[in-house]
Amino acid sequence: MSSGGVVAELFRIGFYKPTQGKFVRQLTFVALAVVCAFAAFSLSTNILDSEAQPVRVGVPFGLWLLLCWVAFRVVNLPQFAEFLISVESELDKVVWPGRKQVMQSTVVVIVTMLFLGAFLFVVDFMWRWLFTLISFIEY
Repeated sequence: MSSGGVVAELFRIGFYKPTQGKFVRQLTFVALAVVCAFAAFSLSTNILDSEAQPVRVGVPFGLWLLLCWVAFRVVNLPQFAEFLISVESELDKVVWPGRKQVMQSTVVVIVTMLFLGAFLFVVDFMWRWLFTLISFIEY
């Protein structure tokens, strides 16, 4: 898509394939809107902190609305929307583990981390003892 096509797409009103990839597109839009909200808040508290309150609130809010519109249009750009549609179709193929399997896997990970932590503690203690014995370090 040419740069003129992207600019024209930003001013379009409609949705691209509105029934496909709806959940992932909505989630992506919300994530982008939250990032834009943090940017607007940062603008308000850092750069515009010495300005009058209408400027400190109005400019970031207006910028946030503009960025939300851009985010909305970005998730409806044909190329990006096709990507998000394919992401959702791949997520539909995932077999999510049940509660029992998640609990078992969590226990395995925690026990493994505790074992590795204890092992590294012992190895560290032995190296410290050896280096102290040969006067390489002093404690």
